[in-house]
Amino acid sequence: MITAAIVGLGRWGQRMVESVQGKSKHIRFAAAVTRTTAKAEAFAKTHGLTLGSDLDAALKDPKIDALVIVTPNSQHAPQMMAGAKAGKHLLVDKPFTLTKKSAAEAVEAATKRGLIIAAAHNRRFLPTYREMRKRLTAGQIGIPNHIETNFSGASGFTYTAEMWRAERAESPAGGMTAMGIHTVDSIIGLCGRIERVHALSRRRVLDIDIDDTTSMLFEFASGMTGSLATMASASNWRLQAFGGDGWLEIRDSTHFEYQPRTGKREIIDFPPTDIESAELEAFALAIKKEAPYPIPPEDVIHGIAVLEAIDRSARSGQTTKVE
Repeated sequence: MITAAIVGLGRWGQRMVESVQGKSKHIRFAAAVTRTTAKAEAFAKTHGLTLGSDLDAALKDPKIDALVIVTPNSQHAPQMMAGAKAGKHLLVDKPFTLTKKSAAEAVEAATKRGLIIAAAHNRRFLPTYREMRKRLTAGQIGIPNHIETNFSGASGFTYTAEMWRAERAESPAGGMTAMGIHTVDSIIGLCGRIERVHALSRRRVLDIDIDDTTSMLFEFASGMTGSLATMASASNWRLQAFGGDGWLEIRDSTHFEYQPRTGKREIIDFPPTDIESAELEAFALAIKKEAPYPIPPEDVIHGIAVLEAIDRSARSGQTTKVE
């Protein structure tokens, strides 16, 4: 059993704990680190967590094998470096970091010590995603020529000016750090490296000073193209891959369709899956050397390089090379 500390106990940190605590055979949380402990006392008591505001205490605790980091985006890199130095395995909420340089440094710091370092891109654990990847690999739609996706949601309407998510430095290119980065990871896992991006990002509907309407075009190393949009709107998640012989689509996580160029459409509705539990258990199995974590570190670093390129393109208005 892997024993972990949750670092950051806001809404999503609590969701991570709830997904496995008392249910998993592979991982449990024993401690929580949060800035305002008074807000988390009842939750910590309910789930048997030692609660504190000092990360150093968790880093020095020999009973803690791993850190699950769910803190403001700009804190991820220094917390990972501290965790790696202390010999803790690391699972980090998206975005992994805000720069390719800091992402690569964190991966190097952990791997040279033999530690698992992983990004919490939960969409890779969806049965619909695995189904699409299997069919793309099998060549069901022929040569892929384009992939398009939308990940939008209403959470931005709940942000207030004093919240860290409402700061442009924490949320470059609008919804990219909260939503779009998941989809960037998804299409990297399906289609490989992205070489160039062209992005537009605007503030249209939110009162706070961050963008709420961001769209972009991609050129992949393979020669195929892609597009992504992320907006402050009603909830929507869709991923559709096109090829010469048909298309494949995921909609709202559980709905899957395959349309051949000629012939009848195939529709599959998968049951809901606890993808937070799945990623935490995959993290634990990787630590125990029972199975590799399914998102390679090089994909994670590349995803952050794409995020940087999107932000540069959105600010310059120019097509931008991914570093």
